[in-house]
Amino acid sequence: MRTRLRQLRIDARTFVWHAEIRHAQGSGDCHRCIRLRVWGAGKTSQALQADLLSVAWPAPWGACATDGSYPTSADVRAVTSYALGHGWQPERRGGTFVLTEPEHAAGFALPDFLLTDRLRTPECADPTLRVVRAYEHRHGR
Repeated sequence: MRTRLRQLRIDARTFVWHAEIRHAQGSGDCHRCIRLRVWGAGKTSQALQADLLSVAWPAPWGACATDGSYPTSADVRAVTSYALGHGWQPERRGGTFVLTEPEHAAGFALPDFLLTDRLRTPECADPTLRVVRAYEHRHGR
């Protein structure tokens, strides 16, 4: 199956990106998670990677089957702009710049997503409580 790359322009620069739907296991719950990868100077350039945990549902149980969250181009623009201001060098050759949860989650947020390390490090903190808190905060509960 061929990967579909989408384009995004920020100022005079063109970026390409790809988002892949995955799932992150929580404490008995499954959460929808999107692995976002962005390139700014071709596929051999330093990639940007962010794993985005969906906060679309009030309770995560069963959300894997029903959560339709997917990043919009505005979400990808926000992630890309943030990464550019925090050390990502897309013109650099090779490697991956990862927006990690401990380093970036407190300073960056999207309305429908949280940064997570759960896909890369399954033994990191359970995402369930963060998802519930974000949903409640978003809906004023």
